[in-house]
Amino acid sequence: MHTDTERCVRAVQSKDARFDGWFFTAVVTTRIYCRPSCPVVPPKAENMTFYPSAAACQQAGFRACKRCRPDSSPGSPEWNQRADLVARAMRLIGDGVVDRDGVPGLAARLGYSTRQVERQLLAELGAGPLALARAQRAQTARLLIETTELPMAEIAFAAGFSSIRTFNDTVREVFALAPGELRARAPKRTGAAPAGTPGGVLSLRLPFRAPLNPDNLFGHLVATAVPGVEEWRNGAYRRTLNLPYGHGVVALTPHPEHIGCRLSLTDPRDLTIAISRCRRMLDLDADPAAVDGRLRTDPLLAPLVDKAPGRRVPRTVDEAEFAVRAVLGQQVSTAAARTHAARLVTAHGRPVEDPEGGLTHLFPTPDDLAALDPDTLALPRSRRSTLTTLVRHLADGRIGLGVASDWDEARARLTELPGFGPWTVEVIAMRALGDPDAFLPSDLGIRRAAKELGLPHTPAALTARAAAWRPWRAYAVQYLWATDDHPINSIPA
Repeated sequence: MHTDTERCVRAVQSKDARFDGWFFTAVVTTRIYCRPSCPVVPPKAENMTFYPSAAACQQAGFRACKRCRPDSSPGSPEWNQRADLVARAMRLIGDGVVDRDGVPGLAARLGYSTRQVERQLLAELGAGPLALARAQRAQTARLLIETTELPMAEIAFAAGFSSIRTFNDTVREVFALAPGELRARAPKRTGAAPAGTPGGVLSLRLPFRAPLNPDNLFGHLVATAVPGVEEWRNGAYRRTLNLPYGHGVVALTPHPEHIGCRLSLTDPRDLTIAISRCRRMLDLDADPAAVDGRLRTDPLLAPLVDKAPGRRVPRTVDEAEFAVRAVLGQQVSTAAARTHAARLVTAHGRPVEDPEGGLTHLFPTPDDLAALDPDTLALPRSRRSTLTTLVRHLADGRIGLGVASDWDEARARLTELPGFGPWTVEVIAMRALGDPDAFLPSDLGIRRAAKELGLPHTPAALTARAAAWRPWRAYAVQYLWATDDHPINSIPA
């Protein structure tokens, strides 16, 4: 979008927050870059230039605006609606792969050469993987500086910097302030991690593009919550997180203008990836204007959208976990699926401590379940075979469901497994892979809703009608599910 100068200028002049994250405005006279909704008086059109990423602005010599804090705007929805090389690379960079494994590790995960990855990112985003990862490190550093009292040396390495000098130089260059000056300007926060306390609680705000309807989003997560791993407590959805350097506990609270996020981490180096996974689970980088605009073109769907716009697709913080839970939930009630998953967690999950609530375990990884004895599972024999086969394929890498996955390839690999029909494959594509066009025409709730609305309700006929909803059929599923009086459609009181 950043190449459409006239449209970008109009968005900046109207301070349209819907375009935050889609592009960034750099002001050539001040050498400052902003989000489109920056509250300051818009510059003259001839003094504006536009970039597709914060990293590209920084690479061109612009510093972040202190008023609108463009580095913390919602992420571009482009990376959630595409599965090409650039989109997969951006999801991996957001997941911290460059910081952990370098650009060669990123390229290896994508199956391309380092040169190919760098060339395509530079062409589309105006910055290569190192610059994009650097911009992310700067954002993580600012969060830690402003929300904790950790020593600057610990923050530097937690944010992924290789040295204190690089950390200091980057913060000064991006924010035009030294780290100490950033901390002095930040409002005092309660719950900040005291110095030397790696397990301290970080309190953050996760932005999104309005509107956001939290009912089905949090309702679904709470209604399907696995005891010991997830819970609803004091108005917040809480769960354990299995992270590269340790584990964490997150509490996510819906507010009208942001999602409150309280994170407790055993290692602060996991901050960036924890935030990235929570944003992905809550679908916070979605573009509701584009989604709802397309779905409103169907006269039978339009009333549902108008009644409660901004529905998101509830996703997951762990793709392999969701795939296992999808199998456990085949042809049983939500309550039965939770019971099966809880037994698996108690038997094979790693224990954690949660001083604030009732979380007790991490969900077991495929490696944790690799030696699973199928005879210990209270499941039909065919379901046991389905589950153990899936676990083996996930553990040995024959099936990949991570953020770098090719959606079509993953679907094909899953379809080859025994016990994987269209419903299971598509629900994994929708909630684990994050495909916004995943569709469940055979789902009983979808067929019932379609019939009540006057839509075709046989799978083939409904699929044909839903072609007009593409590429947002997964969101249409949320609106159709919402017609039912089911706990997944409301937040607990």
